[in-house]
Amino acid sequence: MQIIEFVLQVLLGITSLLLTLLILLHKGRGGGLSDMFGGGMTSSLGSSGLAERNLNRFTIVLALVWFVTIVGLGLITKFQGL
Repeated sequence: MQIIEFVLQVLLGITSLLLTLLILLHKGRGGGLSDMFGGGMTSSLGSSGLAERNLNRFTIVLALVWFVTIVGLGLITKFQGL
């Protein structure tokens, strides 16, 4: 059980960092950090919608993995003493 807990902790750390990065890359309404990486110029490009949709999909999938990892760690912690 310790190996599974260790793997989930490492997965939680990696997904937390990636999720933070992906959220900061999203196009903001008024600019923000996404403009630093060229997000402000996307209104004149035709393919920017596809990139934003793919970023949204990847962020949602990563958020689901993050959530399942937290639930798994919680269950391991709860039932560890039994």
